[in-house]
Amino acid sequence: MDFLGAEYGPAQWHVRYSPVEELVYTILSQHTSDLNSERAFNSLMGTFDSIDAVADAPVEAIEEAIRRGGLAKQKAPRIKSVLCQIRDELGSFDLSFLAEMPLDEAKAWLKRLNGIGPKTAAIILCFSLGMPAMPVDTHIFRVSKRLGLIGAKVNADKAHDILEPMVEPQDVFAFHMYLIQHGRQVCKAQRPRCGECALGWGCRERPKLEREAKRAARKRKSGNKIG
Repeated sequence: MDFLGAEYGPAQWHVRYSPVEELVYTILSQHTSDLNSERAFNSLMGTFDSIDAVADAPVEAIEEAIRRGGLAKQKAPRIKSVLCQIRDELGSFDLSFLAEMPLDEAKAWLKRLNGIGPKTAAIILCFSLGMPAMPVDTHIFRVSKRLGLIGAKVNADKAHDILEPMVEPQDVFAFHMYLIQHGRQVCKAQRPRCGECALGWGCRERPKLEREAKRAARKRKSGNKIG
């Protein structure tokens, strides 16, 4: 945290969307880029004037509204199903009561909804309600494994339960943001920039990654000579 904080600056928490809007946005963000998910969300909310209207809309209309985000045929029925489930149970879409619950209970309430797993539940609680839930995306999962914070055989769902208690509650959001930023800019899936890494001194994967990078560079050089 100290090293990445010095690298990336303070991570300021602010409300992005209401909890139910965050839920919809997170479904739209699955298997697509941030840009496409934002476009799809804005298109959805621009097409329908409220979450109620989204829940009432035919699946085909939702699908058309979110088409630009990708996988619309899969995401549209998922969005309608979970919104209808929430409204049937609560009579509204107000999920603010979750902030008054213990964290584990709030997570459990969300994960019983159709299609809501640990990552989506943590995103809603962290980003909308400021609770110390740890969302683990692909960047955090990769960086944590390379650093040895989680074991090589730990899956993404289990990583939430392992990483969250490692971090002080007040630091969970910053930890999440730092590792995402680090995974995008330095500790990339392909060609990680180990020489520029603020955590390289303690990374158990660095020797292996650097050997792989050298082999790839030699292979490219050899290919260029042949060409």
